[in-house]
Amino acid sequence: MTSTPREEGESAQSTTREQKAGWASFVKSLAQMTGDLSSMTAPPFILSPVSLTEFPAYWCEHPELFASISEGQTEQERVEHVLRWFIGTLKAQYTTRNEKMGSEKKPLNPVLGELFYGTWPDVNGRGETVLVVEQVSHHPPITAYHIENKKAGVSLEGHSGQKTSFTGTAINVKQSGHAILTVHPKNGSAVETYLITLPKLRIEGIIWGSPYIELVETSAIQSSTGFTVQIDYKGKGYFSGKAHSFKAILTHNGNGNGNGGNGHPLQTYEGQWTGVATLGGPKGPVFLDTNIAKEEVTVKPVEEQDEWESRRLWEKVAKGIRTGDYDTAGKEKSRIENEQRQRRKDEASSGNGWAHRHFTHVDSDPEYQQLSAMLHDKLTPAHEDAYVYKGDQAQVQAQAQ
Repeated sequence: MTSTPREEGESAQSTTREQKAGWASFVKSLAQMTGDLSSMTAPPFILSPVSLTEFPAYWCEHPELFASISEGQTEQERVEHVLRWFIGTLKAQYTTRNEKMGSEKKPLNPVLGELFYGTWPDVNGRGETVLVVEQVSHHPPITAYHIENKKAGVSLEGHSGQKTSFTGTAINVKQSGHAILTVHPKNGSAVETYLITLPKLRIEGIIWGSPYIELVETSAIQSSTGFTVQIDYKGKGYFSGKAHSFKAILTHNGNGNGNGGNGHPLQTYEGQWTGVATLGGPKGPVFLDTNIAKEEVTVKPVEEQDEWESRRLWEKVAKGIRTGDYDTAGKEKSRIENEQRQRRKDEASSGNGWAHRHFTHVDSDPEYQQLSAMLHDKLTPAHEDAYVYKGDQAQVQAQAQ
């Protein structure tokens, strides 16, 4: 087994004159393109060696926080554990690549059917956490995932996609999809579910060739027990403010909950999702320090992986990017993409579409429908489709180990 960090070995070469010219050309292409940018081809030197199929692993790089959710003694404690875990995922999801590579890089677009398996071991009795990811759509790009710690009684299932547009100075990314967290409380209380909506992104620094991500607007966590957390994201302003800031407000939509009933705040949490967050205000006690050590997902060595597994599929592309051999990276990337196009043509000719390995598509998700109705957020759709995990956990564990 190996747990090599995804971006380990990134090329630290300075930007060459040719790359600067290539970047200028890329920005010009952005400005001329209308609609979604997902299918736009980027020059190899601005690519990350990591496919989007690996990104769901960021949900669990603090597996101890994920496992601890079920240990909360009350409904409010558990929703606060969910919030702590969720905020703890954001730094890895949205700033890790900037820290390791000097700026945000464009991830590799997964091919339909691409797979990613991983685990986090049982440490100090917390239980093993298992991850399975599958690219379930290419146009539009949609990634489905399932993360489960059976011993802890916690599982996460969801899907995500991206719609991107260029505003002239930044790229706006609207994330589609949602996640449903299921919790079996250790104290024997009834099973709880949580709807997690996805924040919007704004990629700044495009013009200067040093992209970085800010989260913008709002996202939410809605519990089946009636608790709601609304999270507002703020970036650094021109004159004031701190980068990567957030403020979360906890409310309860029921009666008999003191100041938290009928939408009145029960508690607030604020700070930087890349740093320290506090309870009740900037001078309150520490709620979470996101600088705690993270745990990289453990995966099989590449040579033992299935041909559809992400790191084997993109191995030569990733090596070219890491070593600065962009010619090889570009050729290998084109080969994979051309093979995918031919595969879709063959399927269209035969009338046989691609069959998902681990997930089943449903047009409407009843859990989402129930929880979104409790959210009372006009911006959250009342209905959304979903990709339901088929549950072949034993097979997945064998493939991941």
